[in-house]
Amino acid sequence: MKLTRRLVLAAAVATALGGVVSPVAASPTGLALADTAPGRVTTAAEPIPDSYLALLADEQASADVVKRTADEVARQYGIGIVHLYTSALKGFAVKADAEQARKLTEDRRFRGIWQDAEVRTTALQVQTSPPSWGLNRIDQRSLPFDTKYHHPNTAPSVKAYIIDTGIRYTHQEFNGQAIYGIDTVGGVFPPGNDCHGHGTHVAGTVGGQTVGVAKDVQLVSVRVLNCAGSGSYAGVIAGVDWVTNNAIMNPGTRAVANMSLGGGTYAPLNTAVANSIAANVHYSVSAGNSNNNACLQSPASTPAATTVGSTNSNDYRSAFSSYGPCLDLFAPGGSIYSAWGSSDTAYATLSGTSMAAPHVTGTAALWRHRFPGDTAWQTAAALADNATPGVVVNPGAGSPNRLLFMGMVPA
Repeated sequence: MKLTRRLVLAAAVATALGGVVSPVAASPTGLALADTAPGRVTTAAEPIPDSYLALLADEQASADVVKRTADEVARQYGIGIVHLYTSALKGFAVKADAEQARKLTEDRRFRGIWQDAEVRTTALQVQTSPPSWGLNRIDQRSLPFDTKYHHPNTAPSVKAYIIDTGIRYTHQEFNGQAIYGIDTVGGVFPPGNDCHGHGTHVAGTVGGQTVGVAKDVQLVSVRVLNCAGSGSYAGVIAGVDWVTNNAIMNPGTRAVANMSLGGGTYAPLNTAVANSIAANVHYSVSAGNSNNNACLQSPASTPAATTVGSTNSNDYRSAFSSYGPCLDLFAPGGSIYSAWGSSDTAYATLSGTSMAAPHVTGTAALWRHRFPGDTAWQTAAALADNATPGVVVNPGAGSPNRLLFMGMVPA
């Protein structure tokens, strides 16, 4: 069971994370990357031409060492450096042709070279404007709906990193609580703004004033996907690396992160997310919309993350939702009404595991506000242990039959 694997990892890192987990300690206990053989570039599904990740053999390299090595490698091989990774991973993303990438595999400074690949949002469809039901469902154990949303707090002390297409900061749902973090894509003003809509929808479910779970959480835009809702693993990892560095530099911060995106299994991303969790950031990630085994996707296959499948308003697993042992729980994801990015007053109804994950992220924020001493792993365990068992119809082979229950957070 995925939860069991997570708790084993937690114990390996620290007895209870009584102090701050260092990135050095986090790396071997997060998710180990297998070294690649000289002369061999690790391939990926949906590869991005001339884009690669080069990860250092020295997993304890300082930020200065990473930067210095990047400069040396750029001069030596005539390649471009696109992103530096100094926290969640140690290395960088490069612009190089296939032959230059092959030469990098023979350089003993690197543990491996990975082909970059495409990643995209995990939303499915936009409908007109049916009523929202997700908030109504997560605060009660069983149907029918009581038409009320009871929440114990509003999580004002928690930061929620929205790793997505950006956030429309000025939307009426956010009341000034949405701020810029980092933009690894570029091309929009102000930086981190949402030119697609998906990230704004996700942020609305996490922390919108009327449609959100945690209504006063601070929403931080970590823009890693473009105006078409797609991007690269290199850019996504750069966002995760930034989040991780923030956690390391500000160890008292109560932080959660949402990743409603995915692609084929990609070990460097899973490792980056695992190391970010080891730095005490809780991650909720979408299971995927392929109606197949979520273990075939990243970051859904990250053991330490809370991987979320989707249900509809009748507690059936959504027909599109991925499933299997990599899931931790289900949450409402079919026909979810939330903010949209086209104007400050726009709303839309979307379906997807992208919509399920932010219900969990918002609940994690409520938990971390109420229990500030809990670690990211303890938060994940609380979400899974207190979920409503046995109510999801047709959860899929190997899936845990658990539905998110926000009501487990005490007042």
